[in-house]
Amino acid sequence: MPFPDDETIMKTAGAIVEQLQGVFGKHPGFRPAHAKGELLSGTFTPSEEAKKLSIAPHFSNPSTPVWVRFSNSTGIPNIPDGDSNADPRGIAVRFNLGPHKHTDIIAHSTPFFPAQNGEQFLGLFQAIAASPPDGPHPTPVELFLGSHPKALAFIQAPKPPPVSYGTEQYWSVSAFKLLAADGKETHIKYHVVPDAGVSTFTADEVKEKDPNYLSTELKERIASGPIGFKILAQIAAEGDITNDATEHWPEDRPVVELGSFTIDAFVPEGDKETKYLIMDPIPRIEGVEPSADPLLEMRAAVYLISGKQRRAA
Repeated sequence: MPFPDDETIMKTAGAIVEQLQGVFGKHPGFRPAHAKGELLSGTFTPSEEAKKLSIAPHFSNPSTPVWVRFSNSTGIPNIPDGDSNADPRGIAVRFNLGPHKHTDIIAHSTPFFPAQNGEQFLGLFQAIAASPPDGPHPTPVELFLGSHPKALAFIQAPKPPPVSYGTEQYWSVSAFKLLAADGKETHIKYHVVPDAGVSTFTADEVKEKDPNYLSTELKERIASGPIGFKILAQIAAEGDITNDATEHWPEDRPVVELGSFTIDAFVPEGDKETKYLIMDPIPRIEGVEPSADPLLEMRAAVYLISGKQRRAA
């Protein structure tokens, strides 16, 4: 996973990491965003439709071992699972394709995203940091949201707390391009849905829950049997915007199943192979390419910078 060559991307990514740590505090050894999480292992099985759409090995092989990380938002390692700031929840799926060969899908529990690029994302968190609870109104963050309607839509979008990481659905937000054997290109957005169905709590219900209820529930659920998810792909039509994570495609766009995965075991904490795992928003695999969404390179740089810091801690 290389650093981007663009110095502007690297400078902005470094500023984002510093700003996230400024808002959430510095916690050596933890991610500056989605710090609290659980890592599990399982197996992915592709669908026949996936094999038609992409020559990627995880869509061609009979099955692929995966690691799956569920997480809460923020860079606070001990944020209570019922805290509204813990939403949206995250999922990252690592497809292990061989020694030093892998590709990832990263998604979160809302189809909304607050920024079109790294500069806007940095601006949002700079405004948050400059807006103390007892400060005068309008606060910097109120002014930012007033001039950035997509960020406001993200803030206002419902994000009910899940009953379980295994009963939540997740969206990739950014678009990707699948490449078929015949050269056909298909732009898609991933949607990861639970076999158990989506189940959430109300704000009042989650107040009664333990601060670590999601981890506890996940252990109990795994003890009863594997947890299953399907990976769906919403397919873009001609003219759909593929380079802006804040844009939504019409709901009538076709959706196909790319495959399913089951997870059946926790990866031991401190495991040598996964301790410093850095997920990569960019596929870097034959058969799947990133779209022109500028957030992909920016997020990759942020993850790599923070990952290097975790390894040095």
